Amino acid sequence: MKYVLFVCTQNAGRSQMAEAFFERHAPAESAGQEPAAGVHPTVVEAMAELGIDLSGKRPKRLDLEMQIHADWGVTLACGARCPYVPTVVEEWDVSDPAGKGIEEVRLIRDEIEYRVANLIDRRADEIRSGATPHRARLERLLPLLAEEFGASHAPEEIRACADAILSDYDEVPIRTHVVTLARRRAAECLRTGGCAAVAGAS
Repeated sequence: MKYVLFVCTQNAGRSQMAEAFFERHAPAESAGQEPAAGVHPTVVEAMAELGIDLSGKRPKRLDLEMQIHADWGVTLACGARCPYVPTVVEEWDVSDPAGKGIEEVRLIRDEIEYRVANLIDRRADEIRSGATPHRARLERLLPLLAEEFGASHAPEEIRACADAILSDYDEVPIRTHVVTLARRRAAECLRTGGCAAVAGAS
């Protein structure tokens, strides 16, 4: 399994808990569009009851690299204010623990723990495959190549070339410029007729 991104508005409660539970099994990160100054004290208290220390955690702002790097996204009931994560995204309707007492926060904590366990149980193979970032980049790259080379190359050749070249970047941790680099390489292959060799070697 690779990397799951949990997003809520302030990154001070729900997404922090989800990240902590998920990280017992595989890498995760959490962030928010409007990060708070710190994790809610009742959230720190509730998680400490399960032996998870969030006292040193600081809310983070969601940035482009987090989104591009994520192999799966989960938003936690923050609706339109949560930015788009360009992979598979699912929405969890979980109450915000902000301003709630410890009893209510425990219920929210337990619901998130259940949902994380269910995510791992139901979707682990899909997340582990890592196909979604590759597919998202392929969807961006193919129209660019088709516009430039559609008159001179068959669609299947363009796709095979793009697919093979993008595969070289599947494990690259920073992916902002992958499509630009892949387009440059694929265009060169298509111009020189080298794409058949590239696709055949993938």
